[in-house]
Amino acid sequence: MKLIIVESPHKCVTIGRFLGKDFKVMASKGHICDLAANGKMGLGVDVDHNFTPNYLISKDKEGVVRDLKAAVKNADEVYLATDPDREGEAISYHLARILGLDVHTTKRLEFHEVTKPAVIKALENPRTIDLKLVKSQETRRIIDRIMGFRLSNILQKKIKSRSAGRVQSVVLKFVVDRENEIKEFVPVEYWTITGLFSDKEKNLKAELSSYQGKAIKINNQEEADAIEKALPESFVVSAIKKEIRTREPKPPFITSTLQQEAFSQFHFSTKKTSTIAQRLYEGIEIEGVPTGLITYMRTDSTRLSNEFIQAGSQFIAEKFGKEYLGRIHTQKAGKNVQDAHEAIRPTDINLTPEKIHGYLTKDENQLYSLIYERAVASLMAGRKDSVTTIQLTGNDYTFSCSGSVKVFDGYSRIYGKYEEKDSKFDLPSLSQGEIVHKDKIEKVQHFTKAPARYNEGKLVKMMQENGIGRPSTYSPTITNLLDHDYIENQKGSLIPTEQGDLTVVKLNEYFPKYMDVSYTAKMETELDEIAEGKIDEQKLLASFWDEFQKYFASAEKNMEKIPPKEVGRSCPKCGSPLVLRKGRYGEFVGCSNYPKCDYIEKQKPETIPDRSCPKCGKPLVKRMGKKGAFVGCSDYPKCNYMETLEGKPIVTEKKEIVIPPDAPLCPRCHTGHLIEKKSRWGKTFIGCSNYPKCRYIQKDEGKDEKK
Repeated sequence: MKLIIVESPHKCVTIGRFLGKDFKVMASKGHICDLAANGKMGLGVDVDHNFTPNYLISKDKEGVVRDLKAAVKNADEVYLATDPDREGEAISYHLARILGLDVHTTKRLEFHEVTKPAVIKALENPRTIDLKLVKSQETRRIIDRIMGFRLSNILQKKIKSRSAGRVQSVVLKFVVDRENEIKEFVPVEYWTITGLFSDKEKNLKAELSSYQGKAIKINNQEEADAIEKALPESFVVSAIKKEIRTREPKPPFITSTLQQEAFSQFHFSTKKTSTIAQRLYEGIEIEGVPTGLITYMRTDSTRLSNEFIQAGSQFIAEKFGKEYLGRIHTQKAGKNVQDAHEAIRPTDINLTPEKIHGYLTKDENQLYSLIYERAVASLMAGRKDSVTTIQLTGNDYTFSCSGSVKVFDGYSRIYGKYEEKDSKFDLPSLSQGEIVHKDKIEKVQHFTKAPARYNEGKLVKMMQENGIGRPSTYSPTITNLLDHDYIENQKGSLIPTEQGDLTVVKLNEYFPKYMDVSYTAKMETELDEIAEGKIDEQKLLASFWDEFQKYFASAEKNMEKIPPKEVGRSCPKCGSPLVLRKGRYGEFVGCSNYPKCDYIEKQKPETIPDRSCPKCGKPLVKRMGKKGAFVGCSDYPKCNYMETLEGKPIVTEKKEIVIPPDAPLCPRCHTGHLIEKKSRWGKTFIGCSNYPKCRYIQKDEGKDEKK
């Protein structure tokens, strides 16, 4: 038996069906170990001895490791097939280390799509673990652990902020800086003048564009009125320009552009897009066969494989005609781009969105269609428009207007529905030198607008353009900032909270180097250079540590500690002032003498006006839970009705337990039955249907044990 270890349990099913009985596919479920939280400063890194990391098996992965070790003992050969990126390489390394496999000879499979041809090809061409890539990931993990732990520690102590990090804090700075731009913005007045012109049955609307051949700027109403008075009654058609403009298709998606477009088209959060894309990559059952539908979704390369280009070109020629075939658009790999990866594309050109529509959910259909049509469109010819520009001149004032007519739809045949609709503006047929008459002049006052706040898509774009983080970190970084109450999502716009603003102020003041965008981008480049063997990770770590310690010592000495805000009442237990404190579920009122006094004031939930519980009729109130704010019944726990802040009910009923008619009685409680269950790690076991009242679990040997 040959054993293949992947990351995702879902991938086990898909790959297992490809390979048959000679292979066993098991999942590590992500990282199986992490840096310990002990040692000097709780870093899990021996900073005094070559930054030696101390890895421990994660508690929730002990069962996974136990099962993998047992499988390795019975396997004739072991293949490590974790994800094809830096994190996946590190997972393979730790699997080899913990499972007793040789890190230098154990076979490593790399494939970018979960399809039978890709997996078979990887099996025929295995490689070994790339230890340079592992060193790169380990260096990043050590630096992020040092910065995360040390910065978080001092911020919690001084200003009660919950966390900070190398990438997270710079991204938060983007949001705070944009909010400051908006606050400081001073609107500037300007005016536009539009004219309506006619000649017999011909009507034309044009905008004032220049005076004496130079672009015109109108600052106030007085200037607009003066221009209106100077305009003649008749204008001559001074220029007619016609040209064919070609609009080329956009390249296929990378992680950042997919997240941006999914937000723009469907208002998907980055987290939602990542989750759906993961499912499409790992495999969906199509006609009873698990099928990976897209290539690996964490990538920063727009490259397409030759196989897909050939299949796609044939598909386009057969479906639309050879005139729709475009040139292959190649983009120069940008800074920090790992071009060994491909763009995000469908694994099979023949699996059209129409063909598999019935096998996907609505959200999956939307995202798959977007990925499929963008990839196909990237291989198509450009769209061609006939553009006509007309200029009207009188008294040295020139009015201009443009109109366009589509002459060849090109790639927009398939991707046009995702683009902005063209405004129809039909121009009359005029001749150069022809005279038209001024019928009406419209003067409109405008004011310049402040820059727009970031949404999740635009923030990802900022991260990608500035080289901040990696495709795998875009979504988790934004989710982290939202979860830690540093930013809020208000109708799609990201706004910093008071705590987020304070955090950036203090980090800018005491850790300016690490808040500089160029530093974080430079670090990403250096991590890539470690992977390429160009620089030594020990020198990088030593240089980082020495400099960081100086900044930290200064901050520890000079950063002012902000005391908790008093609420004007005394603690009923010890008499000390009550203050506002921050907890995992938000602010609460507690004793200032904590931890000597642990008094916490019970807060009356905020009542939702004009709303009552649909189950019992009692008032609804706003509550806080592990996943944030929600609306619940004021008569809890008697009534457990809950809904989201948007009013969508939250289902709390447990799934009905189905007991087979031949299920034996539980030998411990004699009222429940023994049924098959699944643990949180996905392992199947036999247990009592009366759980949690009875916690009987049947051992493989037939013996029972307490869970």
